[in-house]
Amino acid sequence: MTKPKLAIIGASELQNPLILKAKEKGCETHVFAWEAGAIGEKTADFFYPISITERDEILEECKRIGIDGICTIASDLANVCVGYVANAMGLPCNPPDAVRKSTNKLDMRKAFVEGGDPCPAFMEVHPGDEVDLTGWEFPIIVKPVDRSGSRGITKLDSAEGLEDALEAAFSCSFEKVALIEEFVEGTEYSMEFMSWQGEHHFLAMTQKFTTGAPHFIESGHRQPAPVDPETQARAVAVCQHALTSLGVQSSADVPEVKIADDGTIKIIEIASRMAGDCIGSDLVRISTGIDYVGAVVDAALGKEPDLEPKTAGRQAVVKYAFTKHDVEVIDRIRAEHPEWIVREDWNDAEATDEILDSSTRLGYILMALDEEPDFDYLDMHNL
Repeated sequence: MTKPKLAIIGASELQNPLILKAKEKGCETHVFAWEAGAIGEKTADFFYPISITERDEILEECKRIGIDGICTIASDLANVCVGYVANAMGLPCNPPDAVRKSTNKLDMRKAFVEGGDPCPAFMEVHPGDEVDLTGWEFPIIVKPVDRSGSRGITKLDSAEGLEDALEAAFSCSFEKVALIEEFVEGTEYSMEFMSWQGEHHFLAMTQKFTTGAPHFIESGHRQPAPVDPETQARAVAVCQHALTSLGVQSSADVPEVKIADDGTIKIIEIASRMAGDCIGSDLVRISTGIDYVGAVVDAALGKEPDLEPKTAGRQAVVKYAFTKHDVEVIDRIRAEHPEWIVREDWNDAEATDEILDSSTRLGYILMALDEEPDFDYLDMHNL
């Protein structure tokens, strides 16, 4: 029997669970990425040293191979390439308009406004624009329209520093466009979904921990989130409507929302791909028993995703390390509770107190617990 040929965009550690899952499910894996010694270069059946920005070159190679599907996880930039190739080849994917709206925050905001979905007030800014903040209340958020991983995001409590914040956003943006947004008060969550033929299936709700202002870099995550059933149900309904507003049809999806103390829900953004930071690849499987990565492979090949739980759910936590203190906390967890640890991954970076974005992390520890996590012990707090 001939193996299905699956193209995967990206070869980093974030993409490796997808490569391994595709091989486990009997696929022949064809992986595309800039050659950098990444793990996916070795685990793929076939590796092609083509940058994920070279969409036409990847398209021609995929035509030559005769792929049966194409996918990625945890990368907006890779998701753009997936949509481009899949739509050109008539393969299962989201329509081009949905890919654009779910990878460009300005187009996303406009779609939310048109669809009546609750989102922050916003202003589009280009280099050289005169910015008039009359009528705006502080704090505000400045961000690039087309990046993820907390890159180029700044919270401002006054107009002082606006020029620097805009420059940081422009420098990160591929399109050199920034957004100024109202700062939404509340607790932040990501909502993990799998869309199939325009129906949006809710899988899990994730509590997010961040470094706080000014950059709000994610420092850890927890599933299931400690949210009452009624609030969760309302958040699910809001996200399902917003996914429809974006035109999402077939993909893993990660809406991010904030819920205020009075229960008000606002959508911060939605990506039509699986969340990174171990959320989609690991936390969903641990907390729900659902093979989320396998569902992505199924959908890419035009098969209805299998969303039935395979194991009992547990408490799932990932903690990221930025500083020497973080490393000391993880050393203590490793010594006192080795039974919690599912996996660790570390890089060669030096510990520093300057935390700029998620790329400055030292590593992480992934945990599965049978009891409610003690976040004082884990030293995880929203600052």
